[in-house]
Order: sequence, then C-alpha cells, then structure tokens
Amino acid sequence: MDFDSFSIWFSLLFVFIMLGWYIHDKYVQRKHQLLVNYPIIGRLRFLFEELREPFRQYFGDEKFYESKDKLDWVYKASRDEPNYASFSPSQPLPKPKFLLKHAQIVLNDNEVEDDFEVVFGAKRENPYIAKSIIARSAMSDGSISPEGTRAFVKGAYMGGFAINTGEGGLTSNFFTTHEDYDESYMTIFEGSIVQKFIKKIIRKLFNGSLAANAYLKMVLKNDPEIESYTFDEKTKRVHRVNWYAPLKAFPKEVPKDMPDIIFQISSGLYGARDLKGNFDPIRYQKVMSFCKMTEIKIAQGAKQTGGKLVGSKVTEAIAYYRGVEPYNDLFSPNRFPHANTVEELFDFIGNLQRLSKKPVGIKIVISDYESILPYVKELKRRVDIGNEDYPDFFTIDGGRGGSATAPIELMERVGLNIKNSIYIVNKVLEDYNVRERVKLVASGKLLTPDDIVLVMAVGADYVQIARGFMMSAGCIRARYCSGTTKHQCPVGLATQDKSKRRKYFVNKHSSYVRDYHKNLLKSIKGILAIMGLKNIRQVDKHKIMFLDKDSKVHDNMDSVFGKILDISKDIK
Repeated sequence: MDFDSFSIWFSLLFVFIMLGWYIHDKYVQRKHQLLVNYPIIGRLRFLFEELREPFRQYFGDEKFYESKDKLDWVYKASRDEPNYASFSPSQPLPKPKFLLKHAQIVLNDNEVEDDFEVVFGAKRENPYIAKSIIARSAMSDGSISPEGTRAFVKGAYMGGFAINTGEGGLTSNFFTTHEDYDESYMTIFEGSIVQKFIKKIIRKLFNGSLAANAYLKMVLKNDPEIESYTFDEKTKRVHRVNWYAPLKAFPKEVPKDMPDIIFQISSGLYGARDLKGNFDPIRYQKVMSFCKMTEIKIAQGAKQTGGKLVGSKVTEAIAYYRGVEPYNDLFSPNRFPHANTVEELFDFIGNLQRLSKKPVGIKIVISDYESILPYVKELKRRVDIGNEDYPDFFTIDGGRGGSATAPIELMERVGLNIKNSIYIVNKVLEDYNVRERVKLVASGKLLTPDDIVLVMAVGADYVQIARGFMMSAGCIRARYCSGTTKHQCPVGLATQDKSKRRKYFVNKHSSYVRDYHKNLLKSIKGILAIMGLKNIRQVDKHKIMFLDKDSKVHDNMDSVFGKILDISKDIK
C-alpha cells in the first residue's frame, strides 16, 4: 500500500470513528447533559478537570501555603541541598506576617546549643525525654502505604526523632528496624534453603524490595494477612508481633533499635481494643511496651467527625491490625467513647497513665476561648486537690492542619490557625497558674524552621509535622490520597494500590525523611544565632514582631493577638 492509499484509508477510518463518537454522545449516552449539546468537544471539560489537580501546583503562585519558596525549602532540605536564594524570594510572603527580632551582636552557629530536649510527664514513673523538638505527626499505616510507613520509621530511627502512629495503631511496619527481638512475643516463619536461595538470586538480579516480597509469598503462600508480616534481613525470617502472647512476654523497656513512638488512640480504639471493640487494658499495656507516650485524639484539624478510611484502603492486613472486616469503609465515631465529660476523660487519662506508667496527653482543636477553658479549669481543680490524673500535654492542631480525609465543608470552617490557637491555650494556662504542669505541642501547616521558631515564640514546647514529612517522603501534592476517587497516589506513598506502592523507594525516602529533620534543626540553630539566642527555650513572644496589612509594625504580641482574636467568654 502506497502512502496516498494509506492516507485515504486512515482519513476514512478517522471520519467513521468521529461520526460514531458523535452519534454516541448526542443520541445514545444519557449520563452527561453537556455531551448531548456539545458532542465530542464537551469531553475537553473532563480532560481539563482530570489535569487540574496533579498539575495545579506548577502554574501560578502558591495559594495554600504562604509561598512556593517554603515548599521548595522542604524538597531541598530533604535532599540535603543548599537552601539559598538569589536576589529575592520567588514569591514574597504576603502581609500580614510575623517577623523575627534579630540581635545587633549575633552569634555564630556553633555558639548555639544542640540541646533540643523536651521532657514529657516529669511526674510519671517513666517520663519521655524527647531528643528533638520535632516529631512526625499522626499518619496511620493504612492511610499511608506499608512501604511509606517503613520509610518514615527508618527515617525517624536514623534521625533520632519521634513518630506518631496515627489512629491506625502500632502495626508491623513500625517494627521494621527492630531486629534484636525476643521470640516469645513474635510469630515467626522461616523459609527453606531453596526459598532463601531463590530470594538471593532475585535480589542480585533485581532489588531487595522485590526479593523480600517474593520471599514472603513463598513462605506464607496464600495467607490473606501476608502483609501484616515483615521480613528480617538479619535472620532471613518473616515475623509479626503476637498480640495474643502473655503480657509478661513483652519487653519491660522500649527496645533500643526502634524509634521513639507516640501511640495515638482515637474514638475507634484501634490497637487498644478487644474483639468486641471495647478498650482492652492488657492489649494497651502490650502496645506501650514499644511506645514512649500516648496521645488521645479528641479532634484533628477539620476532622471533628472521627477518622475516615475508605474501604479500598482497608486491606486484610489493615483489617487485622484494627480488628475489623476488610474492604469496608472504616469511619470512627465522632466522640471518643471515654470523653462524655471532661471529668470522665481525665479519669481515663489517669487510668492509662497507671497502666503504662508513661505520659498521656490529648489532641484538640481550638475555635474560641471556651474550647480550652473546661480542660484548664478541670486541670486546675485537680492540681489544687492533689489529683494527678490529668493530661501531661496538649497537642493543639490548627484548623487547616492534619485534615487528611475530612468533609470539605469543614476544612475552612472549623478551628483557628495554629499560632492563634497556641497563644490562646498558653495564655489560659498561664492565667490559671498551671502552665508548668503540661507541655504544649503545636501541629498544623508547619513546614520550615521559621514556622517552628514563630510558633514556639507564642508558647509551644514541641511541634508535630505531617505535610512537611510527607513531602520529604516523596509526596508531590497531587491530592489523590483520600482513596475516594478513581486515582491513587502517583508515588505510592498514600495508597494501598500494590502496583504503585511496591515500587516506592523505602531506603531512599527514609534518608530524605532523616535529612529534612536534620536540616530543620540546623536552620533553627541558624535563626537562633541571628536572634542572639543560645537555646531554643529562650524564644518567647518578646522576640518577634507583627507586620500588619498596612505595613505597620507591632512588637506587643498581647496587643496584636488581642486585636486579631477579640475572643473572650461568650455571653449568651
């Protein structure tokens, strides 16, 4: 067939296809009204809608965060690249904004102390001494892929900072660095010599991840809970924690080859419940054998409605961890079952403190003065009568932070931003003379070292970061992590789609997670140096200023927040 004949046949085929497509859109399909009036061309709308989410960040200025420069800082820091800009920021921070007061005689970076320790629950039998002021915030194994969770765990262990389990509980993937274990609390399987040889060949020909998955498949065959086991490179065995082992079999101290883990317990009680869904004190004690402290999630960002994990993410392994049926939507109750009153919640906290002998705190969101007042009043009452059943810390989540999968109608309507929230809570605690009794943890849209210094200046003792660590672990902000659309996380970090998540680079991203944390602390030291401060604990509200929308500078933070908030007791 010559070129001319081919062109004619191709043209006829094209016309035939377009004619059929036209007839289908206009006369056959009855799903889309638009296509009836605009056959074929109307489909461009659907194409552009598909392209909008993954490509929105590449065009125009950043809208969600203050500046695109902040996002670039995260990506560069996680890759341990220099974080300098030439001439000016690519997107200057908008007004109003907070400013840092610098010293006229600055310090050199090496004159700033490396001491970033924070002590939680000093009155408890086993206080938690955090080595860093920064932790990875709550993200459940389930909302995050198993491979993503392992990257975070390895990064936290290498970087010496804490990691919050999220409400999904303490899963096998949190034990990925735990090699020096006692067999009495593990369920262990070991492959044959042939299976080990095959694994070795696959590793040499391809990679360790593919080899480990193949080995698991050979050893456990068609076990539906296969992904609840992890591979131990040291012993060439597969294992998972046996939660049915007796309590006495579990370690008395947190193993040294695990990162500092903050166990989060939510209204679903996942990881601390029996088969009927009730709180199980023995299971809780077993979990706390591996964790440093407990965080009770009362609220999180815009998620006042309980955690939401869609059925596509509830795999057999996730169902095993949480004690539920696989592939069914998993929506936690709105209210924590032991928090019908503040008094009941504090009593439950006291129970957890006695069971674990470790610090216990709560995570809440602040909308107004009265959001924190009942907690502080009850705290003050208990302190006065010598009752120590009260939270060791308050984690305050900003209204736009930590929303994960939440109703869109709540994301912009619930909760104050993190600086306003921390200021209010800190002030109320000071007014009732109980500030020294608790630590304040800030969470919500904190990305860069200046964010951390500013929020600590208004009262925070410690910060938990989610989005920054997500980006360091490879997140490209495509916003496909909810699992409610036909699309999945394109990098395999926040999906249970095996075809995507099993290609995720665990070791590479774990080093990115580690370096993001390392460079946060390094740059915080740089900020402290130009402020003339030797320690992060010297930062307070007198070291910052506020530039309003009219470029007027204010240095009285009580006055600034008083004007911004104008919040007091609501008179009904």
